[in-house]
Amino acid sequence: MNAIVALCHFCELHGPRTLFCTEVLHSPLPQGASSGDVSGQNEQAEEEEGGIQMSSRIRSHSPAEGASADSSSPGPKKSDMCEGCRSLAGGHPGYVSHDKETSIKYVSHQHPNHPQLFSIVRQACVRSLSCEVCPGREGPIFFGDEQHGFVFSHTFFIKDSLARGFQRWYSIITIMMDRIYLINSWPFLLGKIRGIIDELQGKALKVFEAEQYGCPQRAQRMNTAFTPFLHQRNGNAARSLTSLTNDENLWACLHTSFAWLLKACGSRLTEKLLEGAPTEDTLVQMEKLADLKEESEGWDGSEEEEKPSAQTDVVEGQELSKCPPETSLMPDCNSWNVAHRRLSVFRSLRHMRQVLGASAFRMLAWHVLMGNQVIWKARDMDLVQSAFDVLRTMLPVGCVRIIPYSDQYEEAYRCNFLGLSPHVQIPSHILSSEFAVLVEVRTATRSSLYPTLFDDEQSLNKYEFVVTSGSPVAADRVGPTILNKIEAALTNQNLSVDVVDQCLVCLKEEWMNKVKVLFKFTKVDSRPKEDTQKLLSILGAAEEDNVKLLKFWMTGLSKTYKSHLMSTVRSPTSSESRN
Repeated sequence: MNAIVALCHFCELHGPRTLFCTEVLHSPLPQGASSGDVSGQNEQAEEEEGGIQMSSRIRSHSPAEGASADSSSPGPKKSDMCEGCRSLAGGHPGYVSHDKETSIKYVSHQHPNHPQLFSIVRQACVRSLSCEVCPGREGPIFFGDEQHGFVFSHTFFIKDSLARGFQRWYSIITIMMDRIYLINSWPFLLGKIRGIIDELQGKALKVFEAEQYGCPQRAQRMNTAFTPFLHQRNGNAARSLTSLTNDENLWACLHTSFAWLLKACGSRLTEKLLEGAPTEDTLVQMEKLADLKEESEGWDGSEEEEKPSAQTDVVEGQELSKCPPETSLMPDCNSWNVAHRRLSVFRSLRHMRQVLGASAFRMLAWHVLMGNQVIWKARDMDLVQSAFDVLRTMLPVGCVRIIPYSDQYEEAYRCNFLGLSPHVQIPSHILSSEFAVLVEVRTATRSSLYPTLFDDEQSLNKYEFVVTSGSPVAADRVGPTILNKIEAALTNQNLSVDVVDQCLVCLKEEWMNKVKVLFKFTKVDSRPKEDTQKLLSILGAAEEDNVKLLKFWMTGLSKTYKSHLMSTVRSPTSSESRN
């Protein structure tokens, strides 16, 4: 994560000061760090945790250490600093951690060596300890702008028996230029920084209690109430954070914490490249998942669960998996289905066309695309399920309503794919209706009624498929344009099954775009029929079958798209533009 994490302190003598900061470097070390590993004060500390290797590095000149620093380097002079304003002692090497996975370095020192970064950190430090403060002066807050970066700041107090009010004011700030990323990281940063603060406060509280037990400052100040406060402190007003926490390894621990925070915060969020807007199928699937989540939450909140009804539920846009009772505890129900259906399954539309025959498949596909009810009667439930899995690929997700298997007939408004057992009686008006097609799977009189299409598949040969409808599709009927293109792709043996699947995706997206245009033209803008006919001619969908298909597919539009169109129509700017 391209950010800087810093610890800041409000000094009673010098105001807001930056004590310690950790920054991310994607290139060789800056000018303030050498390339060799040299130990500070005759020792070199190296430790490795989570793919990050930490070591001490000598910095050539640190502006915060004063006299040896160049006059043009950023940072306060030595005369402007006290013990409370300084973190690393003069000549301290600072800290560098190497991330072996990404070749990124995490460098910690008191101030950034780059003048522009120093200015950004300095301004964020001043604002976090002066004007940008949450109520109570302790807690998280967000501020910033495009020019100086955006800041997540968490202010807190550290106990000090010698300080005014027995406490000193600190803040931990995270600075970066990406506002959205920083806001999305708020919960993560809040929890981790709060943990660092709790640890610091806990250490300081132990020191404070020990000092108060040995020499209570409150009583001593009461006895010298008329003495000027600054003279009471006898030069002990400025105390370093290491003194307040009694931890000599404090800065090394803070470097480790800050480096891990930068690495973990950068790893927890990933970016996904979306090539264009999401398709209607994606939007519908997202809406259905949200509805299922709400229903499951409602079931969890109820005191008593309702018993499942004998009537099979409709599953919109997805099949209802049927698992045997003994496998209900298995994590993946589909694995059982695949294992038991591998011999009696339709593998693709091309496979189904070869099994049913060209004319029967065309009749079945025509009814599917028109939105008519498709009924399969068979003893083999898995065969029906596989047929629906294949046929549904021709429709948008929002147009699919499946009852995989039922012991009674269900009306067309409940489902457009219905699986029935052989003994179920279908109403006569349905059998003679032009808005339904029936596929009866019977036992074949000859074992080799259909040729074996695959070496490992023999079970389909024992079935006979009879496709009937009250309105059979004439062989010379043109049919919808998309059906003719689907058949052309299926008959082209140069195209593999995967290529045909991609052709289906492209064809559905093409016709869904036409549906969107027609929906806005007729439902939103309320244009007259004459204009609608002209639009259909322009879209290449003026034929009767194409018009029926567009009207049916219009029911598969996502709620997101419809609500977006309606909201734009209600806005005053859109109404003015139409006028």
